[in-house]
Amino acid sequence: MTVMTDLGVDLGFLKLKNPVLTASGTFGYGLEFEPYFGLDKLGGFVVKGLYFDPREGNPPPRLVETPSGLINAIGLQGVGVKAFARKVLPKLRGLGTSVIVNVCGADDDEYLSVIEFLDREEGIAAYELNISCPNVKKEGMCPALFPGPTHQLVRRVKSASRRPVIVKLSPNVTNIVEIAVAAEEAGADALALVNTFLAMAIDIETRRPRLANTLGGLSGPAIRPLAVRMVYQVASRVKVPVIGMGGIMTGADAVEFMIAGASAVEVGTASFVDPDAAVRIVGELGAWCAAHGVARVRDLVGTVRTA
Repeated sequence: MTVMTDLGVDLGFLKLKNPVLTASGTFGYGLEFEPYFGLDKLGGFVVKGLYFDPREGNPPPRLVETPSGLINAIGLQGVGVKAFARKVLPKLRGLGTSVIVNVCGADDDEYLSVIEFLDREEGIAAYELNISCPNVKKEGMCPALFPGPTHQLVRRVKSASRRPVIVKLSPNVTNIVEIAVAAEEAGADALALVNTFLAMAIDIETRRPRLANTLGGLSGPAIRPLAVRMVYQVASRVKVPVIGMGGIMTGADAVEFMIAGASAVEVGTASFVDPDAAVRIVGELGAWCAAHGVARVRDLVGTVRTA
């Protein structure tokens, strides 16, 4: 007998109709994908990262395809919070899905300025604190590389924010668990991992980097086993929900992340290959659960068998 699966998940601070979100930087501001499917079919989406002022990003070339992956050095190009609040956010309200805003900053004070400005606006379910983007500075430096700066920034943001804060972590560390614990102890409501891996590609004919920024962030299926490992390690140590991402292309990939410990997932690079990827993954996830007798998708979370 086929089981009808309840796809709803509860992150404690936010209930989602299904556990599939779209990842920041790969889905624009959400409106760009309206021609392809109804955004209400998603659990939610994370808008492109916002600094306080508009940002041009890095010079081109900014994208390089690699085997089973993509290196990007977009540099967090964006419209800034004022234009977002005036032109974009009003169109996102009432879409029937959760809108999460990815918050960026050149320093701690800018993160706080973005949060304080957006706190005056309605229609935002939560913030995703982007302390882990590796392609803004050439050496990939960011607060999420160290426990101390992570704790300090998250604590300051949490004290200033009226909304839940999801902290997006970097994989470019020796021990991601200690960074995750620092973010949790500072008050993070959830953790999102992983961001992209610092990477490089060289044109062997010119012997020059294939990105103008020299280095970029690697995403796509090539990183999925690494991301699954990190989600498993972090979810085993923290009490707050974990949102997993990194190379999710199918419903089966989403199942794997949830078994590893993720309460929800974000779909990123797949949307470049197939604009319908995220909503397709929702359907595939439901079909897998039904075929395997899983009545509630949340029952998958953290069920990996290691013994």
